[in-house]
Amino acid sequence: MQLAPNSLQFFQLLLQNIVIGDGGEPVKLTLKLKSLKRLSWPDRLWGIAIMTLGLVVILNGRPQAMATNLEGQTWTGASFPVENFQAYTSPFGFRHSPTGGRGYEFHSGLDIAAPEGSYIRSWWGGTVVEVINDSGCGVGLVIESGDWEHIYCHLGGQVQTHLGRRTLIDRRGGIQVVEGQSVPSAARIARVGMSGRTTGPHLHWGLRYGDRWVDPALVLRAMHRDR
Repeated sequence: MQLAPNSLQFFQLLLQNIVIGDGGEPVKLTLKLKSLKRLSWPDRLWGIAIMTLGLVVILNGRPQAMATNLEGQTWTGASFPVENFQAYTSPFGFRHSPTGGRGYEFHSGLDIAAPEGSYIRSWWGGTVVEVINDSGCGVGLVIESGDWEHIYCHLGGQVQTHLGRRTLIDRRGGIQVVEGQSVPSAARIARVGMSGRTTGPHLHWGLRYGDRWVDPALVLRAMHRDR
């Protein structure tokens, strides 16, 4: 089967606008709508079909809920990650950019609103493998628990480096967390802040199992059923 040249050109434009991010950074997908409008309807359909196939190949299963059966695991050691919960404000998956623009982005976690300064607790016991300080996640933490990684973004406090290791310091909250530190489940590890790319105080909470993103909402439901 031969593909229409216009469809291939459209697919190439789409590929140029896919950006895959790690940690708390989103995967951005911007559609060239003007290029799409110039195509005939058959070519538009081809372009959409090729785009879908291309995304599956390019992303290689990273930004999607894990296929592992969550029901078969025990969640009694897990802790809800935020005190003073208010609402879930942005779910896992593709969404319109919350800071403007006409593109879509992949949201690799669950946004949980809470008043600024509310304490954040470690979802599971593990080791702090990274203290983050960037423009997207802001001040953040990555904790490793076996094959799981839990990511916490938009935290309060500041990041300092001592003896080659980054440390999250929040003196007002009595928090100091250093890379390499072991933390138990439900330990207070940070507070909700406004660092990084955010429109309001909340925790961006991401989960990865191996190299695959997991929808935190699925894990929370499994935790609730396992209580």
